[in-house]
Amino acid sequence: MASRYFYKDVLPFTVMVAIEFTNVGVSVLFKAATQNGLSFYVFIAYSYLVSTLVLLLLQPFFLKWSRGLPPLNKSLIFRIFLLGVLGVIAQLFGYKGLEYTTPTLSSALGNLIPAFTFILAIFFRMEYINLRSKSSQAKILGSTVSILGALVVVLYKGPMIISSPSKKPLHTIDSPINLTTQSNWILGGSLLVIEFLIIPIWYIIQTNVIKEYPSEVIVVFLYNLCGVIVSVPLCLLLEPNLSAWKINPNIELISILFSGIFCTGLSSLVHTWGLHVKGPLYISMFKPLSIAIAACMSAIFLGDALYFGTVVGAVVISIGFYAVLWGKSKEELIRDFDTNRVPLSYNAKTPLLKG
Repeated sequence: MASRYFYKDVLPFTVMVAIEFTNVGVSVLFKAATQNGLSFYVFIAYSYLVSTLVLLLLQPFFLKWSRGLPPLNKSLIFRIFLLGVLGVIAQLFGYKGLEYTTPTLSSALGNLIPAFTFILAIFFRMEYINLRSKSSQAKILGSTVSILGALVVVLYKGPMIISSPSKKPLHTIDSPINLTTQSNWILGGSLLVIEFLIIPIWYIIQTNVIKEYPSEVIVVFLYNLCGVIVSVPLCLLLEPNLSAWKINPNIELISILFSGIFCTGLSSLVHTWGLHVKGPLYISMFKPLSIAIAACMSAIFLGDALYFGTVVGAVVISIGFYAVLWGKSKEELIRDFDTNRVPLSYNAKTPLLKG
């Protein structure tokens, strides 16, 4: 009984909190490394290389669990390659947006993922909708509120709550420098929104792949391998300066290793395991935690300022986020009592609300 409680409750809670710290940590390390001169194109390509090598070393430990799996056909290989393409594109938008903004803004906008996933799932007929039910109304209202909160975060900075020790407010609100900073904030926020729109598409394809080929380690490995095949030539084209590809043994190397091991590789595996143990609702509930983690880590390690608009927008997004989750929870209760009310194509354990 004690071991079951540990596996079902204590361990998932612990690893999910740890993963939120590591994901935010990657953003903070990336920001510090780019401020040190690291190209984000180089960062993306090397991160995929590191994660692929790490997962390749782990393959012998998991191959024995993969016996009896169906063969990899052309359709599966194409979809996994598509996952690699979408993953690289999402990171290009995301890390470029992070260059213009802060890890706190990125974490706040990350709560848009469930809303975008819900909207896309309706389009692909993977989500159950009944406009007369409270659960569907909550999901629709929550998605709308989340998007409105994102607009607040991107378009309104507001007064500074926590000042940055490295930035002195010597310029007036109408100064060219402040106008440029505001433009960068909007541009960066818009790029992050595009990233969090691509990620739900990635989730939907991933759901389809895992359902047909239920081996998370092999799928994640092949996805990262495809990411290498796509990112290396693309990033070499976008960053032709070969000297930029030389990594210094400082924060640059640390950020790449940390991203490749803990974010691109381990985070995907942990989230997939958590989905099997606790389901998507439990995993998604930890996402708003990243906002507080990012705000603290950015202030401590980067000296980033925290703005009133970010806090207000993050609260609004979180309200919409939990409204969507409440609607999903109510829907699962209805499904438990009356399975005829949910289409056969719907599966409460599919990772459509992955954090």
